[in-house]
Amino acid sequence: MHFSIPETEVRSGENGSTYVAYNIHVNGVLHCRVRYSQLLRLHEQLKKEYGNNVVPAFPPKKLFTLAPVEVEQRREQLEKYMQAVRQDPILGASETFNSFLRKTQQETQQIPTEEVHLDVYLSNGQKVKVNILTSDQTEDVLEAVASKLGLPDDLVGYFSLFLIREGKDEGYTFVRKLQEFELPFVSVTSLRNPEYRIVHRKSYWDSAYDNDIMDNVVGLNLLYAQTVSDTERGWILVNKEQHRQLKSLQEKGSKKEFIRFAQTLKYFGYMKFDPCITDFPEKGCHVIVSAGNNELNFHVKLSNDQIKDGSFKVTRMRCWRVTSSQVPVANGMANSDTSGKSDIKLELAFEYLMSKERLQWVTITSPQAIMMSICLQSMVDELMVKKSGGSIKKKRHNGSLRRSDSEQAVKSPPLLDSPDSNREPIVKLSSKLTSVTLQGISTSNPAKDISGNNIHGNYAFEGIGDDDL
Repeated sequence: MHFSIPETEVRSGENGSTYVAYNIHVNGVLHCRVRYSQLLRLHEQLKKEYGNNVVPAFPPKKLFTLAPVEVEQRREQLEKYMQAVRQDPILGASETFNSFLRKTQQETQQIPTEEVHLDVYLSNGQKVKVNILTSDQTEDVLEAVASKLGLPDDLVGYFSLFLIREGKDEGYTFVRKLQEFELPFVSVTSLRNPEYRIVHRKSYWDSAYDNDIMDNVVGLNLLYAQTVSDTERGWILVNKEQHRQLKSLQEKGSKKEFIRFAQTLKYFGYMKFDPCITDFPEKGCHVIVSAGNNELNFHVKLSNDQIKDGSFKVTRMRCWRVTSSQVPVANGMANSDTSGKSDIKLELAFEYLMSKERLQWVTITSPQAIMMSICLQSMVDELMVKKSGGSIKKKRHNGSLRRSDSEQAVKSPPLLDSPDSNREPIVKLSSKLTSVTLQGISTSNPAKDISGNNIHGNYAFEGIGDDDL
């Protein structure tokens, strides 16, 4: 997640006076609008809880009204401050910081706290309507969905909520994974665009965890629905014979066997991104990137129309970063997501060990660069949790939602019975996987498509190894 303050606004106060508001964006989308005094109070609270040595320096007060150049300087300083707090593993995960962001998000969008119905979609397009409060955070909504589905407490942590944007031909684009510092109802409502939806999907990468899910009938149905959906969308590659076998298992209602067979297919469990641009193996290549199996897979079309397919293992990435720059043409995702004044070109770059003692930077230019970065980070986190002997399971708070009993979502029979149908402490993964650093922002213009989903050859990228170090 990248925090930025790209702009300020002069707004009117209740008594007719004016003040400077700082627009905090998350991944290029307006999250909240705050005053300097609000951020100062947050800073003082963080200092009180964690001490001066932990909390980064805060821009000082000024005695007189700021000149335009001073406002710009303060904007830059506040942006760096917010980024430093978010990237700190203690401060960024603190309830003080996250509750501040949730409160200011709700205040900015002027959505009062009240009971509402929220539509959350499953992978097969089925809609789950949950009763929540507009002020419920992501974890509350996730637990409300689990309660409505009848998903056991110990399986809640295997799933997450994702904000997606529907496209043509029933396709959709992953915008981001909803975070602990936001209110899902406010996030999706503030976009004021019916193309955006909240989707419930599994959020782990190791298919070995599928066994835990499939031991429960609701978990099995959720995983089955996602596997069918990913196959139909072409995210999981199948040939004619494999398609015939899957169809036969589907007609028999053999859900576990369907999943087991799909696990053997290319790109099972991967997240596929929209076509974009890369500088590898040559500058300006059109590429389809998929994330899964602890790697980023590239399906690249070269300038001579040759197709190459290869992968970059996360364990061979020394580090990565996300950077952005403004572009003059307002014709991209950032402009459609917000009422911003300009588009932002977003790039994910990672330093990769191509061969012994040879590191090389690889850059991807994509509106989904932040989402790719989140996937990389979650892969690393999952590997570290497994290395430490931890678990990705997440229990509900005291076995129930944090709201009062009267406000809890009403539990109903599982919706998927039809046969037709924080973070654990990071430890060092190994002496050969160095710490991952994240820097970044948000959104760029979508690249042109690469014709077809089929692999037109099986060329290996030079220097890309499949074995971990």
